[in-house]
Amino acid sequence: MRQVWLWIGGAALLFLVCAALAPGVLAPGDPLAINPAQSFRGPSLSHLFGTDESGRDIYIRIIHGTGASLLIGVSATAIGVGLALVFGLLAGLGPRWLDFGTTRFLEVLFAFPGLLLALLFIVVYGPGVVTSTIAVGLATAPGYARIIRSRVLVVRRAPYLEAAAVLGRGRWFRLWRHLLPNVAGSLFVLATLGIGQSIVWASSLSYLGLGAVPPAAEWGAMLSAGRTYLTSFWWMTFFPGLFIMMSAVATTLVGRGLQERSRLS
Repeated sequence: MRQVWLWIGGAALLFLVCAALAPGVLAPGDPLAINPAQSFRGPSLSHLFGTDESGRDIYIRIIHGTGASLLIGVSATAIGVGLALVFGLLAGLGPRWLDFGTTRFLEVLFAFPGLLLALLFIVVYGPGVVTSTIAVGLATAPGYARIIRSRVLVVRRAPYLEAAAVLGRGRWFRLWRHLLPNVAGSLFVLATLGIGQSIVWASSLSYLGLGAVPPAAEWGAMLSAGRTYLTSFWWMTFFPGLFIMMSAVATTLVGRGLQERSRLS
């Protein structure tokens, strides 16, 4: 049964990647083109997901917005994992005082809800797509860093690292040749699991008007634009929300599958 869900998640993720790389193939048209005569049309053969208040085709906008949403999620995850790698290596490989100080600092950050940290960053540096992406990356870094630190502490005591030290291998050689490759597998799984979370958080910030703003073809911005018409024209929020949920579920399923395979190996 797990294999079935893994294949479903992989197929959904593949569709999202195709939509991000070639949106014009899956949805030919301009996502910003308005047509007031076609406004508030329900889902039909001519408009699969209906139209919005300006007559823009929601299906075209969602497909063309996939690239922006995935890019935000991947970039935020890369920032979070990159910072976590630095802090995790400092805590796991440094002297005891550095490990203590880094761990206490991470615990302070981890005590705050991640989305609250992102909001605090945006309050200081202002709203925007770039700012919200960095904010989400910073907010996810403490959780990743704790996992990486624990993994580093396990790997550094492995017999092959001790053997490399006995053979006279230098510290940097052991780091690049033995430690990082064995931590990289965990990093890849973490990144896969984190992309969906980053997309949800970035969409939440856009929904609040702190990230991408209408009329941008971005899922969170589309949710924000459709909330005014939620009771009358449900499709304006349903389909963007569906794709946000699909991206989060797909990346989580694939990440869990990779995690299970790494444990078995």
